[in-house]
Amino acid sequence: MRICGLQKLTLLDFPGKFAATVFTGGCNLRCPFCHNASLVTRAAQAEDIPEADVLAFLKTRVGKLDGVCVTGGEPLLQPDLADFLRAVRALGFAVKLDTNGCFPEALAALLDEKLLDYVAMDVKNAPAKYPQTVGIPDFDVTPVLKSAALLKASGIPYEFRTTLVGTLHELSDMAGIGGIIDGVPVYYLQNFEDSGDLVGCKTAEETAALGGFSPDALRQFCAAAAPYAGRVVLRN
Repeated sequence: MRICGLQKLTLLDFPGKFAATVFTGGCNLRCPFCHNASLVTRAAQAEDIPEADVLAFLKTRVGKLDGVCVTGGEPLLQPDLADFLRAVRALGFAVKLDTNGCFPEALAALLDEKLLDYVAMDVKNAPAKYPQTVGIPDFDVTPVLKSAALLKASGIPYEFRTTLVGTLHELSDMAGIGGIIDGVPVYYLQNFEDSGDLVGCKTAEETAALGGFSPDALRQFCAAAAPYAGRVVLRN
């Protein structure tokens, strides 16, 4: 498996658990606001961390960490992801997967094998605005809808989350997003922030053009999402 980063301790990535985060390289999307350009558009230049080294580190954390979060990039692009997760589970760790929802067959296989304890899936925008939001003009949203349905029926804890970007999201988009998330226990919204490593921006002017939202506007987005979720939580 292509591992391009390892965060040895996180208290934020895996709800309720002390965890390590493993970053995989490569993604099928080109969301301009993505904050991990080094793992998306420059993945070929990223330095690999041998899987054996990661597993050796995790062995030293048995009894000290509760779980491992696998993120990216897009982890489901990795053909040997299941093998890695089996090794992680064999050490006694819970597993959280971050995904963009584009690969429902791969997600279903991991769910069927019970290799996942928690899944966080990005819901980028209303279906009609997905191509613009993910940077793929001919993007087909059908796989994302299938992945959302899989998670709703999975029986494991999961979350849907959306990063709100000034140039890409409007209050009216929440109706379309609601069709994807409808009935979820909790839905997370987060305001766009510049990480300094954005996929679609090469200059400060391009980054500034993306923009985020004011606190008042964020509250309006939360209110617009409220009919579709048990709780709407604003992060950052």
